[in-house]
Order: sequence, then C-alpha cells, then structure tokens
Amino acid sequence: MTDPAESELLSVADEAAAAAASELVGRFGDRAGALGTKSTPTDPVSEADLAAERAIREVLARRRPDDRVLGEEGGATGAGRLRWVVDPLDGTVNFVFGIPAFAVSIACEDASGALVGVVLDVMRGDRFAATRSGDATHNGEPIQGSSREDLATALVATGFGYDSAVRARQAAVVARLLPRVRDIRRIGAAAVDMSWCACGRFDAYYERGVKAWDVAAGALICERAGLEVRDLPGDEQDPPGVVVAPRAIMGELFELVG
Repeated sequence: MTDPAESELLSVADEAAAAAASELVGRFGDRAGALGTKSTPTDPVSEADLAAERAIREVLARRRPDDRVLGEEGGATGAGRLRWVVDPLDGTVNFVFGIPAFAVSIACEDASGALVGVVLDVMRGDRFAATRSGDATHNGEPIQGSSREDLATALVATGFGYDSAVRARQAAVVARLLPRVRDIRRIGAAAVDMSWCACGRFDAYYERGVKAWDVAAGALICERAGLEVRDLPGDEQDPPGVVVAPRAIMGELFELVG
C-alpha cells in the first residue's frame, strides 16, 4: 500500500502536470513559438517550455512552498528537505514540429532518491506514475516491464545528444548494437521512452546526455515496474547516461552501450 505522505505528493505532481499540459495543448506545433536554442543550434527552447514550467511552479508554490525545485528552464530554487525535479516539456523538437510524442515529467525526491514520479504523455492522455512504496501504474492500473531474457529479440529505445561529435560516437554504438537486437527505436523524449519500457512497449532503453529532469520520474516508474535502472558513467568524451532493462539482459546490453 502506498504511504499516505507519498499519496499526497503524488496528488501535487498530478495537479502540476495537468497545469503544464493545459499550457502545452494550445501551443502544439507552433513553430513561431520557438524562442531560440540552448546547448546547440539543434536544441530548441519554446514559449511552451517556459509557460508550462511557470504553471508547474505556481502549483508547487501554492501546495509545497517549503520545498526546493529543479526545473529545466528555471534552474534550482528554494530550500527544504524535498526537491521537485521538473521537465515541463520533454520532447521540445517533437512538440515544435507537430509530432505528438512529448511529455511532462515531475518527480519529488528526498535524500534517498525519488519518492513519487509522474509522466504525462499529453497528446495520448497517458499518465504513468509511481511511488517509492507502491506500484507503477498506467492510467491508474498496475503495470510491469518486460521480462525479456534474450537480447536478440529485444526492442530497444535510445536517444541522441545535440552535440555533433557526441552524435557521431552514439552512431557507432547504434551500429554495434543493431545487429544484436530485434530493432531500435528513437522517439525523442526520454520520459516517454522510460514510461514505455515500464509498460512493456519497449524491452529496454539507454541514452547518454540525459539530465536529472529527463529521467527522475521515469527511473522510479521503471524500478517500480520491475526493471533494473543503471547509471552509465561518463568520461572526457561522452556524458553520463542511463540504461533500463530487464535484469536478464541488462549485463549484455550495458556492456554493448557502455
């Protein structure tokens, strides 16, 4: 049974995600709303990102004024024992180009990690959620990740960074992995990839260059759905990342993409 305190935090996350979604729907596919770029010319930020994060922060300020917030657009603010980790629009490129594959991702953490996580796949109306003590759910129903035991038949999701040099090395990893798996998919939103692993649409997922706000909610959802989540260490050339997979194939996959 979910801890009552976690249930209350989950209700806050749900309200914040819904507030963000209401800002996103009317702006979907509005290329004129793209304000500029961040890390590279292929890494856009839009008015929708900013409006959605403002909506989330308004909910958190009202319901959890003593907590900290780490948002992709607004950075780190506040103080307190708990921290909210917020991606108001995961999949901005998809969003701006009118591709209906993007999500709002919200997690709340304490010193031991994530307590609750919600990923709202806005255009599909898919809500993925989990608490530390409860089940992972999809639209309120418990879910389980893949039980795949053979990497050769696994459908694996991934994503790519925005830096061209990093992408070149990521392409080499894909070339090494592709002959060893059923196939590879690239959705363009880490929170969606992880949520789809949690409900078994994908068997596994890996990606380098993800940030805390990309994966905080998704990682908890995957763990509570019975999947293993491992950090990919970074080095001078490649940023750190994450791998999600059933335990039976994690070792082989991790070796191939590490």
